[in-house]
Amino acid sequence: MNIADTLARSIVTDASDAIIATDREGVICLWNAGAERIFGYTASEAVGRSLDIIIPEGLRERHWRGFRHVMDTGDSHYGAGDLLSVPGIRKNGQRVSLEFSIVALKDAQGEIAGLAAIMRDVTKRFEEVRSLKAELAAAKGGERR
Repeated sequence: MNIADTLARSIVTDASDAIIATDREGVICLWNAGAERIFGYTASEAVGRSLDIIIPEGLRERHWRGFRHVMDTGDSHYGAGDLLSVPGIRKNGQRVSLEFSIVALKDAQGEIAGLAAIMRDVTKRFEEVRSLKAELAAAKGGERR
């Protein structure tokens, strides 16, 4: 038993976070159980489709501009431990708040063959923070009177 292979396979398969991998064109190649839970698509529904299925329509142009930049240059701020916070969209059309990082997938020649993203649903926390900010703003507004 190779523990590294077993660990990698277990993490990708069983993680509660979404782990999604794409090719250079943004076509989904891997969709784990966490992605099924967060987005509502089964792996068989998602694999072979564009990432557009989880990107809100109004953000797609900006997403694809950034995606192409990473594919062309290999340069990304979100592969070095920085988290990207963005909204996503579930199969049922409901929005979800996400935090994620990406990893470039390189072929044997060191060329970028695609990207993998590790995504976490932070919708509940985002809504709690927004509510607390609104309460604080209301309280501060009341002090001025």
